[in-house]
Amino acid sequence: MLKKRIIPVLLIKNKTLIKDKQFAKNRRVGSLLPAIKIYNNRQVDELILLDIQATNNNRCIDASLINEISKSAFFPFCVGGGINNCESIKNLLAAGADKVSINTAAYENISFIKSAVSQFGSQCIIISIDVKKIHNEYFCFSHCGTKNTGYKLTDWLKIIDTLNVGELLITSIDHDGTMIGYDKDLIQIMNEQSNIPFIISGGCSSYEDMSWVFNNCDANAVAASSIFHFTRQTPLEAKKYLLKKNIKVRPVFIVNE
Repeated sequence: MLKKRIIPVLLIKNKTLIKDKQFAKNRRVGSLLPAIKIYNNRQVDELILLDIQATNNNRCIDASLINEISKSAFFPFCVGGGINNCESIKNLLAAGADKVSINTAAYENISFIKSAVSQFGSQCIIISIDVKKIHNEYFCFSHCGTKNTGYKLTDWLKIIDTLNVGELLITSIDHDGTMIGYDKDLIQIMNEQSNIPFIISGGCSSYEDMSWVFNNCDANAVAASSIFHFTRQTPLEAKKYLLKKNIKVRPVFIVNE
C-alpha cells in the first residue's frame, strides 16, 4: 500500500510568496527561497509550486526560478502555471522540477496532454482541476479560477480518465484559503468517480481534517497551504499525528530527541 503524503502548496506572484482566499484576495506572506529552506527541515513529502499569474499573462512559470529553487529543495516538487507545450515541460524538468501541474491547457488542447504523457511519462504529469459548486453541481474552472469551462466535474473526469496521467490535483475554490475543512461532498465524488490517483486541496484547518480524508476516501495525498502559513501546524507534526491514528505516512525522522 502506498504511503499517504502531506503536500504544502506555495503560490507565487511576481516571484513573491502569496496566499489567496477562494482564488482571490491575494496577500503577501513572505519570500519564496526562505520558505523552501524551512520545508527542508519539516520533512515534507513533496511540494507544489504554482505561479498564479502565468496563464492570464500568457507565459509559463519561469524555468530559471525553478532552477534556483532546485538548489535549495531537497524533496520532490511539482510546478505549474501557464504550461501549454512540451518544450516548456522539458525546460522545467531540466531545471529541477519532478512533475508539472497543468490546468487551462488541458481544456484548450487535449492532444497536448496526450503528447506530454507519451514524451515524459505518466508520473510527470498532474492535471489540476479547480471546481466551484453552482446550483449543487461542481463545475470546472480554468485561468486560475476565473473562467467557467462549462464542464461538469463528473464529465471532465470521464475525459481525463482516458489520458493516462499520473495524478489529479482537485481543489475546491469555495473552500480555498478558508480553513473550514475540506469539501466532503467533493471528496465523495472523487472517491466514487475518479480512476486516477488524486490529491485533495482547499480548506484544510487541522490534522483532523487530513485524517478524515484518509479515513473516508482513497486520496493519495492532501495538499494544504493556509494552515502552514498562519498557524503553528507543520507537515512534520501532521505526519506524527497521522501515524498515531494508524494512517500509513512516509517515515518521520526524529532529530536531536
